[in-house]
Amino acid sequence: MLKANQFLQLLVVVALACAVAVGTERTNWGRSLETFYSDYWHILAGVRYRPAHTAVVSVDDETLLALKDDPMAFWAPHFGKAIDALRQAGARVVGLDVLYQVSSEGWLRKLDLPDSEISRSYDAPLRAALASGDTILITHLVERKGGGLELLTPPPDQLLLLPGGLSDLGIANLQPDGDARVRQFLPVADPDPGKAGASFALQLALRAAGKDPLAREWEIAGRRLKREVRPLNIGYTGPPGTIPTLSMQVLLQPQALADPAVRALKGKVVIVSADNTGNADRHFTPYSRGANAAQMAGGEIHANIVETILSGRFPATLPLAAELAWLVSLVALATLLFLKLPVRWSAAFAAGMVAIVPLPAFAAFGFDLLVPVFEPQLALAAAFLMTLFFRLTGEERERARIRQMFGRYVSDEVVAKLLSDRRRPELGGEALTVTVLFSDIRNFTTISEKLDARDVVEMLNAYFTRVCEPILAQGGTVDKYIGDAVMAVFGSPVQYPDHARRALRAALGMAKAASEFRQWMAARFPGRQLPEFGIGVGVNTGEAVIGDIGTPRRKEFTAIGDTVNAASRLEGATKELHCVILAAESTVRAAGQGVKTGRSDEIKVKGKTEPIRVHEIVDLAD
Repeated sequence: MLKANQFLQLLVVVALACAVAVGTERTNWGRSLETFYSDYWHILAGVRYRPAHTAVVSVDDETLLALKDDPMAFWAPHFGKAIDALRQAGARVVGLDVLYQVSSEGWLRKLDLPDSEISRSYDAPLRAALASGDTILITHLVERKGGGLELLTPPPDQLLLLPGGLSDLGIANLQPDGDARVRQFLPVADPDPGKAGASFALQLALRAAGKDPLAREWEIAGRRLKREVRPLNIGYTGPPGTIPTLSMQVLLQPQALADPAVRALKGKVVIVSADNTGNADRHFTPYSRGANAAQMAGGEIHANIVETILSGRFPATLPLAAELAWLVSLVALATLLFLKLPVRWSAAFAAGMVAIVPLPAFAAFGFDLLVPVFEPQLALAAAFLMTLFFRLTGEERERARIRQMFGRYVSDEVVAKLLSDRRRPELGGEALTVTVLFSDIRNFTTISEKLDARDVVEMLNAYFTRVCEPILAQGGTVDKYIGDAVMAVFGSPVQYPDHARRALRAALGMAKAASEFRQWMAARFPGRQLPEFGIGVGVNTGEAVIGDIGTPRRKEFTAIGDTVNAASRLEGATKELHCVILAAESTVRAAGQGVKTGRSDEIKVKGKTEPIRVHEIVDLAD
């Protein structure tokens, strides 16, 4: 059972995560990611279904070679012969995806050539094919430089022959998305039945289904289409080449009707379209991704649109209510587990859920249903981060963080004070006045040369155990170990006001511990001719930058700055001045009364132009 605060967190996380996901999914960025998934569903599915209603007659390279002696502007007799062959083969309706703005005969008249029988009857085969009906010609909308659209139509002598008038015309413009891929089509560009506003594919589908092209709406294959300017999804049958395609030159052969491929066109909507090396009518589609990306000929895209309409297989998005129900139930279940499981298991579960979400979406695509993928993935990621935020900002998490960060470097009393103090250490960095202590072992190089590796490690562990006790006892932080050196900070993370005095007391305790450790060395390593064990301690007080410093993979809470560097230099100066503890005058002043000093001097240290006044520390009165 969830506690009251956890139940409230559950409600807040589910609401916010779903709101973020739904809002983002409706931005251009979100839609582009959803289409990325749906594009790959097309690619992974391959051939989705075999087209039953359409075919393409291609003006391909073979056709160009066969008719290479005739300029394409004068191909009207060839198109007429091809359309006539298709009609005799039993094609239900033919779409000519080739736009002539002037007929061959009209162009010849413009040249003012002598009149002849051939100039008057050159286009007769095409005129006869158009006059017999069931042929749709294309128009094309072009945008003028000054603004506005103009409709390019076939020449008047062709328009006059069309039995259906404007109903035998269809706009061939395709509607690519922002990434230039054609995923949708407009059934009509202008809802006025008195204008040539229907699309080329819609006119072909209406003629094949026997529907009135002037009606306000149509019902085809159980789907209702309205005469309105609203984009619809294309239900592609498969990648380029899925629609049955026949070379136009086959139709021009004397025995074309005996060809089984021609007879297979019976009852089909056949689109005559260019698809050759020099043709520019090729477009990006959902299949134009990945290593095998290819463009699709415009005629095949129109054929896919006709197939979509006649089969009723429009890829549909989830209704909003169903989308929200799926999203909320998924995120609620995940959030419940995020609140219950340990963080690392929650992270693994979140990653697994994000990886699994595409699977049901791909399965639904097989039923022409577009289920969001990016939206639930984003919601799951947001829910995990929000629950993590709730967990990590709780007091229990804060205490664990403090103990983990400082427990190894400060005493238990300091950890307890940190936890009870309302002011937490500023991990991002802050400037504080602190006292920094450095200590080092004398002649460590000589000692390590006379001992083997195991002995050196044993010696250092025993030494650090003894010498760090005074630091912890005085509330200092063991910042780091640098070889045989120890760096300690007083005044951070707990800001004791008497940090300088504590540092000096710790230094004296370290000197005493080192003196006692000398006897341990003599007893542990007799006869090794080791130099006499001793240490040097440098102490300095001043401003330093305190924070969590390092790389994302490894950080440590430490102090940096001139005060730290100077403390290290003072420790080194103890060798030259032949003393154990050397403190800067700033530390002696900050420590207050009772500091007993020995030798005093001014020394120059590396990195500072002005000399530092230093004092040998002998004792500290209570």
